[in-house]
Amino acid sequence: MASSIPASVSVETPPPLDTTAPVSAARDLARRFTQHKLATLSVGILLLLVLSVVIGPWFWPISISDIDLAASLQPPSWQHPLGTDDLGQDLLARMMYGGRISLAVGVTAMLVSAVIGILVGAVSGISRGRTGPFLMWVTDVFLSLPQLPLLLLILYLFRDNLKQMFGVEGGVFVLVVVVIGGLRWMPIARLVRAQFLSLREKEFVEAAQAAGATRWRQIWRHILPNALGPVIVASTIEVSVAIIAESTLSFLGLGFPPDVPTWGRLLFDAKDYLSIVPYAAMIPGAAIFLTVLSINFIGDGLRDALDPRRVF
Repeated sequence: MASSIPASVSVETPPPLDTTAPVSAARDLARRFTQHKLATLSVGILLLLVLSVVIGPWFWPISISDIDLAASLQPPSWQHPLGTDDLGQDLLARMMYGGRISLAVGVTAMLVSAVIGILVGAVSGISRGRTGPFLMWVTDVFLSLPQLPLLLLILYLFRDNLKQMFGVEGGVFVLVVVVIGGLRWMPIARLVRAQFLSLREKEFVEAAQAAGATRWRQIWRHILPNALGPVIVASTIEVSVAIIAESTLSFLGLGFPPDVPTWGRLLFDAKDYLSIVPYAAMIPGAAIFLTVLSINFIGDGLRDALDPRRVF
């Protein structure tokens, strides 16, 4: 029997099925992030700094409380790789110990500002009555306040009371973290509100509302997960802002006491000996500079990686 297919008709072979596994969201985010070379380098620098201040004091035999007046203001040597201060204390030990506190202040203050900012921005963005404009008015009032004078005033008024409650180091830590975080939540609140105003009109939010989801369920289950990208980037930058704020307070002599060697406090202690041992100020200054710069580059990398419109 002759074939029923005409000779002029060609039969195309279907293309082979794509059997490659789909790229996960986390892997795609990591790939996009690593395209930012400065951000990738900054991650390595920041990890090195964090590991040195977290693990280093366990292996370094010299304590921050060891005083040797005969060895004061010595240059770097094998015994003291970063030199000594005016009391003969080892600067390497004080740098590592102080780095823990400076980084802890930055991260904890960021968490305080992020929690306040997300709550205020979410409630303001989801509300359709007078609550949203009122919260934005409060946000604008806080933005208009002179932050550094207010920060100094609050520290001056409440530092002694918190010292009695939490001890010297703990009281100053709590006060610095709460004050810095409490005065830095406004940019995050405005960003979250803008995201919520855009996302609350989407179909999936209207479907959740029609299904009877409460307002808080709409916020935490449907809207906030889709608004976390810009919030993560903004929160990352707040870490560097908090570190600079703590260093400024300590340099002005209103932060941690002399026996708590944060990087800012080390700068304050070294200012009287710049002409003799300039490295005593250059070392903590370089640590603050590298940490803040690395965090800012990481924030830039996260911003680019989380932007779906950016093509690499």
